[in-house]
Amino acid sequence: MRRGKFGWSTLSAMLLAAVIGTVSSAAQAACRQALALGLDVSGSVDAQEYRLQMQGVAGALQHPDVIAALLGQPGGHVEVMVFEWSGPRDQHVVLNWRALRTEADIAAAAEVLRNAARVGGDPSTALGAAALMGAGALQQRDCTRRVLDLSGDGVANTGPLPQSVRHNPLLQGITVNALVIPDPNAQPGAKSASRHPTDPEGLVSYFQANVLHGPDAFAEMALGFENYEAAMTRKLIRELYGMELVIGPKASLHIAGQ
Repeated sequence: MRRGKFGWSTLSAMLLAAVIGTVSSAAQAACRQALALGLDVSGSVDAQEYRLQMQGVAGALQHPDVIAALLGQPGGHVEVMVFEWSGPRDQHVVLNWRALRTEADIAAAAEVLRNAARVGGDPSTALGAAALMGAGALQQRDCTRRVLDLSGDGVANTGPLPQSVRHNPLLQGITVNALVIPDPNAQPGAKSASRHPTDPEGLVSYFQANVLHGPDAFAEMALGFENYEAAMTRKLIRELYGMELVIGPKASLHIAGQ
């Protein structure tokens, strides 16, 4: 029986090339980690502190060690999105999902953050609602690992409590980490008028007990917004490389500014 112009060997070669091409395309499209960053813009965060957060994330993304962590590992690319949050219905996307495959991709994402303008809204602190929003965005990403970073300078005072949303299906398979920004001048044991901790140790303990969720979750602390970029840099490196960088039983907390 005549097979036409192509023999079996030619046909086999074509099929093999098609399979290799499909595998290559899939490998190129693979996402090893989705990272959603939620930044606190509640009433306790003034204009300068807002700018320090945005510039801090932008600077951290372009730190040489973070670039190496983003681009130098196998398993696919990293996808990043950034949103700001305050009250129960006030979460606004600043940087929509970006695949960071090159330094140009990272620079473009950083530029969006540096030029971001604050969106006004409810000045309250709805940590639980922020967790749900970030988790919902992460559930839309087809990535091997999904991580939510919540930055905050105070405890939840409205909306669902962060500890109460942990069992929500949206948080299934998601790790929630925290970047805590206490007042560096607060005395040990200091509390707000509502009896919530404001000192560094107390506020970090609150986030560890109520916000962290999932495997390998951890809290980072920046002693004031001036140290935010350094804390975010260290946090991203730890998240992108994984827990192999952590040594010792007290490694669940890193402090920027000491």
